[in-house]
Amino acid sequence: MKAAVMTAPGGPEVLQVQQWPMPILQHDRQLRVRIKAAGINPIDTKLRQRGTFYPDQMPAILGCDGAGIVETVGSAVERYRPGDGVYFCQGGLGSAAGNYGEYIVVDERFVAPKPSSISFVAAAAAPLVLITAWEALYDRGRLQAGQRVLIHAGAGGVGHVAIQLAKLQGAAVCTTVGSLDKADFVRQLGADHTILYKQTDLVPAVLDWTQGDGVDLAFDTVGGTTLMQTFPAVKLYGDVVTILEPAATTHWQVARSHNLRISLEMMLTPMLQGLIAEQQAQAKILEQCARLIDQGDLKIQVGQTFPLAEVGAAHRLLETGATKGKIVLNLDD
Repeated sequence: MKAAVMTAPGGPEVLQVQQWPMPILQHDRQLRVRIKAAGINPIDTKLRQRGTFYPDQMPAILGCDGAGIVETVGSAVERYRPGDGVYFCQGGLGSAAGNYGEYIVVDERFVAPKPSSISFVAAAAAPLVLITAWEALYDRGRLQAGQRVLIHAGAGGVGHVAIQLAKLQGAAVCTTVGSLDKADFVRQLGADHTILYKQTDLVPAVLDWTQGDGVDLAFDTVGGTTLMQTFPAVKLYGDVVTILEPAATTHWQVARSHNLRISLEMMLTPMLQGLIAEQQAQAKILEQCARLIDQGDLKIQVGQTFPLAEVGAAHRLLETGATKGKIVLNLDD
């Protein structure tokens, strides 16, 4: 099969399309899936730059997000048959091959039926961001109806899904964006208030929107100084969830004086730690989201697609931070 193989840590040029051995089933609950599309996420570019979590297992195939058609099933597989469409977040961290290739082997317990109303490209864009936003808002942030939430980078991959999930929970949403075009985009997704962060001071804008109270929950998808700058915009005893590691220079005084509850969200933990039940729970999240998608209540924005041969260009575009929604490799191109 063809795959985009990471030959060493470095720039996009280290991703080389070459022939790779066809994956085979290792146990009886696995599926072999013919990949139709693979989502590209910031974790992919980070692993490409610095090396995978398993540097002794090189070369590697990146790509956590995939959507495709079941081709072969193990003898104990219960839910899926050849021809079924599935989507999932599995592999691509360095120990198991990822989705930047024509085939992958995955455990049936960790995949979900593909939403029937969207393309494989859109489905491949969805898993990591759906699980991340769901866990951050619902599990870590305990978001409730009637609360007010600040979502950073609302036009991004995680952000555009988080806006919709927050609205489905009955929350009011304020989000930061970098342009008027992106502001229009997030309003179409349901955002109640937008802040052009390049020209507007975040904290006064949020406090004005909340009549001086601050938001109940802030969701940081940006990292760096954004986390610390957000603390004064959160109400006393409020919640802050970040998907990035807090910077060593973060000052915690405001967070402490406001008695904020700080939560860290890393949806890759179950896969990295080999946690079976937690990976199954994430597959259940994808099943619930598939129903929301097919009901028309949740939309996945694909910003741009690339063929497998142009995976390096896809990485370069993602690293600019200029896209709306997700970037996807279309393996049918």
